[in-house]
Amino acid sequence: MKTLSATALAHPNIAFIKYWGNRDSALRLPVNGSISMNLEGLFTRTTVSFQPSLGLDELIINGHEVMGKGLTRVSAILELVRQAAGMESKAEVVSDNNFPTGAGIASSAAAFAALALAATRAAGLEWSESQISRLARLGSGSASRSVPSGFVEWKMGTGDDDSIAVSITPPDHWALADCVAVVASGPKSTGSTEGHALAPTSPLQAARVADAPRRLDVCRKAILARDFEALSAMIELDSDLMHAVMMTSHPALFYWQPATLTVTQAVREWRKGGLEVAYTIDAGANVHVICQQAAAGQVTELLAALPGVLSVLTATVGGPARLI
Repeated sequence: MKTLSATALAHPNIAFIKYWGNRDSALRLPVNGSISMNLEGLFTRTTVSFQPSLGLDELIINGHEVMGKGLTRVSAILELVRQAAGMESKAEVVSDNNFPTGAGIASSAAAFAALALAATRAAGLEWSESQISRLARLGSGSASRSVPSGFVEWKMGTGDDDSIAVSITPPDHWALADCVAVVASGPKSTGSTEGHALAPTSPLQAARVADAPRRLDVCRKAILARDFEALSAMIELDSDLMHAVMMTSHPALFYWQPATLTVTQAVREWRKGGLEVAYTIDAGANVHVICQQAAAGQVTELLAALPGVLSVLTATVGGPARLI
């Protein structure tokens, strides 16, 4: 049997309405739906090669071999693909990111979206976008959102089959940009998978989840209407709610660094001065500053001048996971 190989590219995404907490951890079924924007210019490129000569799956990320939990998560996805394709060959997975890994910039989202697409295609499976989104979700919940294009909603669904992400609008619907203020470039101390398990220990999680349908509705309508004022109010509220849950979980999770607060306070001041900007923070210290694409250069300069900001990554609205 010959080597079967495919390469896919996927973008990380920034959640406008956050995913935090599962109703089924094994299947990564969320306690609420979420909405995100794919990030063009930031990407993970993954090649999957099924090789009959391999005794075990192999994983290489950014030139370094990965063992342990990382390999186990990848092998679990590969095993589902092998079962669907009726094959037994182990695979070599080679993946590279052009942005910091494990630092709250959705590296696992891009990684598992690219893995799901490359693995299924290498195995000869012609799966639909919904099927790829579901498979990616099993590796990392937010990865389901990196499969469709543009502005994306992950439907919480009723179970494994329909908890998938769909595109709300294509990338060209609204010319937004995400200027990521990097204040910490290393891997975070507590990964998202572990953090999701702590969410129910916060007394604030139930209130956050109960209000999620309203926030989803406001955010969805703001995107469709290109209403920046409505969007900014909702994404900042949603981000603050998630981090309030993190900070009040047991044990408490404090992802913020001093520079995180410096950036968020600056964003509020700039908005008072008339600049259309809003912040949102995923599970990490780095701050995503959303603005109109036309203002991205100005916002990047302002962010770079703030104390504690190591660098600024700028992304526009990205397309779907795709084969290359």
